Order: sequence, then structure tokens, then C-alpha cells
Amino acid sequence: MSDAYRYRTATAADMPAAHALSVHLKWPHREEDWAMVQRTSEGFVAEHHGQLVGVAFACHQGAYSSIGLVIVSDRHQSKGIGRQLMKLCLDAAAPRTPILNATESGSPLYVSMGFVEYARIQQHQGVPQTTQTVAATGDDRCRVLARDEYPQLIELANAGSGLDRTAVLNELLPTAECVAGIGVRGQLKGCALLRRFGRGYLIGPVVAQNLQRAQQMISYLLALTPGAFVRFDVLAECGLVDWLESLGLPCVDRAPRMVLGEPPQSRDGIAQFAMVTQAIG
Repeated sequence: MSDAYRYRTATAADMPAAHALSVHLKWPHREEDWAMVQRTSEGFVAEHHGQLVGVAFACHQGAYSSIGLVIVSDRHQSKGIGRQLMKLCLDAAAPRTPILNATESGSPLYVSMGFVEYARIQQHQGVPQTTQTVAATGDDRCRVLARDEYPQLIELANAGSGLDRTAVLNELLPTAECVAGIGVRGQLKGCALLRRFGRGYLIGPVVAQNLQRAQQMISYLLALTPGAFVRFDVLAECGLVDWLESLGLPCVDRAPRMVLGEPPQSRDGIAQFAMVTQAIG
């Protein structure tokens, strides 16, 4: 019986099996979370005798492509499957610059392929034990954004991340529990999404001109989910870490951000505080 592996493009029909792989690793993703990535990304799977044993995605975002959700079944480790899936993602990403948020265990593979670390991310999660309302200054008030403000929101998210978030946010905005923002004299200065994800909710992306506005939007969204489990994937140097921990949201994981080339840069005085997800960036 052949031990050969077959590689092909991922389809929506593969997502239940991909989800099962992540459940085995105790990842919190729901099948719906996998389906969202499949709809917004170019994915690849490895099969062995018709069974899905590996998966990886490349989410193309303008000049960059975020590689994520790279999983190989425990029973098929050390057979070059992860490397082959990465090569397929890199081929699909070209000529875009590949970026990824690695796991600590996965980073040696990425280093061997030429990736270098340029930042760190932290995962904070839990049920907030306290809430802190961050006061607004002047007309700096957080509110629910209207649909006709979504193009401004996408422009802001693009500026903060250095990526083109159009396709990803057009997928997420219609199903978000709340789309919040801060507008000053008709100009959007911050935006944040509250979404269902994993064990409860995820707040991200969070994009703003400064830390106070990021905290203000997060406080606003946390007030909508009292007693609920909430997750954040934040940049380690964004300034939110100590504040999130003071709310009872400890860091449960740290990971390197890696790039094969020049990393994306924020612009226009806008910063990204929390990501869409660890997989998408």
C-alpha cells in the first residue's frame, strides 16, 4: 500500500475535517471560524488514503499574504508535510510578501525557510473580572458605526495594519456582534469589532490613533458581554498588555511574528492594537 501523500486546493467541504485536526490540538476554533478563513484565503490540504492529514492557508491582503492555520496530524509528523504545505502557500502568495504568526513549535520550520522574527504577539483571554470605563475627551465618544461608515473603517484598518483588509472585513462586518468606532468631526479615528469566536467572543481588529482610544473602544465592547469569555490577539508592544491583565485577562500564549522580506508598516498615525485573528494577522 502506497504511503504517498496527495496535495490539493482546500474546499469548503474540507472544513469539518480541518476542524477535527484543530480540536485534537485543543485549538478553540469553531467550524465556522475555519469556514471564514477558507472563504477569504487560498488553502491547501494533504491527504493520505483519502483522509485529510494536513492543512494550511494563505490569506492575500494587498502586497502581503498571511500564512496561517498550518496543521499536520500527529500520526503524520516528520514526513515533510508541513514543509510542502508551506511551499504551496508561498507559491500562492507570490509575488506578495509572506507573513505569519508562528507557534513556538512551528517557528524552526519557518526559520529554515528564510523567515525572520520582527515582532511578538500575545493571546489574552478569559472572563473579565472587572470593567474600567475609559473616559472620552471632548467629542471623542465611542458608538456603533453605521453601514455607510464601513468604507472609512476599512481604510482605517488598512492604515493600521499595513495590509489590505477589504476582503477580510467585507466578510466579517455583516456577522459582527458589534462594530464600534470613534469619530471626530466626521472623521473616523478608531474602530473595533466584537465577534463570535472559539469559546466565546473575540475583540479584533482594534485600530486607533492612540492607546486611550483603543482602550475606550474595548471597554465599550466588553460592557456588551458581561460574564462572557473574551479573547484578544494583541501586539506585545502595543501598550494594552498590562491593562488587559488588570481586567482579569491574562496572557496565555506568546508567539513570534515572522516575515520573508520587509514587514508591513502602519501609516497615517494609525496603529493596530489587536489583530483580526492570529491566523490572519
